[in-house]
Amino acid sequence: MTTGDDQSLGAIMSERRQLINLAYRLLGSLAEAEDAVQETYARWYAMSRQQQDAIEVPGAWLTKVAGRVCLDLLGSARARRERYVGEWIPEPLPEPTQWTTGPAGGATADPADRVTLDESVNMAFLVVLESMTPAERVAFILHDVFRYSFAEVAEIVGRTPAACRQLASSARRRIGASGTRTTPAAHQAGLVRDFKQAWQAKDISALIGLLDPDATVVADGGGLTQASLHPVEGGERIAHYLAGLFAKASGTLAVVERTVNGRPGLIAQQDGRTVAVYAFDVAGDRITHIWAVLNPEKLRPWTTG
Repeated sequence: MTTGDDQSLGAIMSERRQLINLAYRLLGSLAEAEDAVQETYARWYAMSRQQQDAIEVPGAWLTKVAGRVCLDLLGSARARRERYVGEWIPEPLPEPTQWTTGPAGGATADPADRVTLDESVNMAFLVVLESMTPAERVAFILHDVFRYSFAEVAEIVGRTPAACRQLASSARRRIGASGTRTTPAAHQAGLVRDFKQAWQAKDISALIGLLDPDATVVADGGGLTQASLHPVEGGERIAHYLAGLFAKASGTLAVVERTVNGRPGLIAQQDGRTVAVYAFDVAGDRITHIWAVLNPEKLRPWTTG
């Protein structure tokens, strides 16, 4: 292969980080994001060298194709999630220093493959994105998060720039109506630590004091492990529910503080294997939402070795 070919391949593959970042935000699933990016590259390499050379900005072409692939996947994902056993929660991401997209058992992936963790991937934000139509989600993420112009978004979504502007505006209203907020990480970490201690002690009163009276717990087992099929609502009810869960757990269960989608969270480990990931949303000095991911298929990036 010539030096020019090497440079061309390097330029194409250097877009992988951006594509993974985009696809994860659009799909809420790391596994689906990886599939979307793989399909995007497959379409690139299916073209002749002459066709590739005719594309002035390969990165823009890859982003456009990835966006369209994700738009198609979002449509089919909605139907699949309607058949999902219990509640569906976006796939949680561990802290970047311990998470890669490389194959299991393989060499450490390049840091460029890791999803950048910021407020646009925290669990509360991703849950709101799930309430949007596929077109709203794509238009909003591309414009508001990745700063693409509405003219560029229009090429991906297949609508006019004016229509895409309306889609993004509608998405912003959904976010505003959801009450999604940004809490200083240090403050959330303190509340999560207090919650962990109260939970391990099965201290019902302390748990009630940390939970908002209207708090909600949503669990995702995917039908593959035991999990509540419906949200548990109300601080007092949640406190008793969680204390009961911990009491039933084996003595080998360890609860560990970890970063979940860029925010302070908890994981439960049994014999070194992650069996649950807990993401939190807080308001003031109370926990308002807990998302518990127990589906083992979604916990693959959390267990190493």
